[in-house]
Amino acid sequence: MTEPDASRARLVGINHVALEVGDVEAALDFYGSIFEFELRGRTASAAFLDAGDQFLALTEANGPADGRDAHRHFGLVVDDPSAVEDRLAALGVERLSGRDLDFRDPWGNRVQVVAYEAVQFTKAEHVLRAMGLSELEKSESALAELSEKGMAPE
Repeated sequence: MTEPDASRARLVGINHVALEVGDVEAALDFYGSIFEFELRGRTASAAFLDAGDQFLALTEANGPADGRDAHRHFGLVVDDPSAVEDRLAALGVERLSGRDLDFRDPWGNRVQVVAYEAVQFTKAEHVLRAMGLSELEKSESALAELSEKGMAPE
């Protein structure tokens, strides 16, 4: 375990995993034959399988333009995304283009960083307290998403 360091963001959990598939309909049929789930959202080339306050994103891919998977990634929830930005800059790690805080690790894995306050992913109060993160709060939009599902904290 690493020592606490105010210059680094605290890893809180996994918000989502995004997989590339050859055909979204076939992927929905496959995963639907194994798991019961609700669709969180759908586009012509993607489907988002709800897993409570987390999700699995299935994105149709026609092959990566840069020799790597273009959309395959995982979303990590942190307490302070700006600390991640600062650390990436200090380490010379290039951010990927787009609106999100995405980067590749030295092995080519794409990582997307999201703020705990901004997403519906949540930890139980007793878990946050044990992690030393009891001060974390949710944005109004994240609380609204949780409320729609009957998962808003009391």
